[in-house]
Amino acid sequence: MLKRILTRLVVAAGALALAAGCSSVDPQVYAKEKPALDLQRYFDGTLTGHGLVTDRAGQVQRRFVVTINASWQGDVGTLDEDFVWSDGEKEKRIWTLRPVAGEPGRWRGTAADVKGEAAGVVAGNALNWSYTFMLKTREGKRYDIDFDDWMFLIDEKVMLNRAVMTFWGFRIGEVLISFSRP
Repeated sequence: MLKRILTRLVVAAGALALAAGCSSVDPQVYAKEKPALDLQRYFDGTLTGHGLVTDRAGQVQRRFVVTINASWQGDVGTLDEDFVWSDGEKEKRIWTLRPVAGEPGRWRGTAADVKGEAAGVVAGNALNWSYTFMLKTREGKRYDIDFDDWMFLIDEKVMLNRAVMTFWGFRIGEVLISFSRP
């Protein structure tokens, strides 16, 4: 009995250490990188993204094209996203972005399938979002998936996006997207 309890404690401690060891990079390491990302300038008008979702082994599970119609009313941005998946499924997501008052470079984002608010930090050419996505499966189940979402401005037209997905602290896959502006 004691051996079983100790084994469970060791496994739990290992899982916590693994989760803590996978923490995100500090966005400030990119503060001097150019071109500097201006969210209101880049996400304005129509953008196209081509992406894929991989599992934890790196195998591609799904591919997609997303069209984003982005607009701003003062400091409040709306990203109206229309996804077309490789299997023909269509999906819509609307993000609302707001700067955090008194905290330059910090942003908040909301969407119907995001739990609470996404917290974002812009530094140099990078944007890092942290949020919990409420994934609904085709079978009707729902899972809260944590995203460590990084976007890097390559030039005035291209941005690359890499998001690592975790569930209960364990890495389950990635989303990779290349965004482009006309």
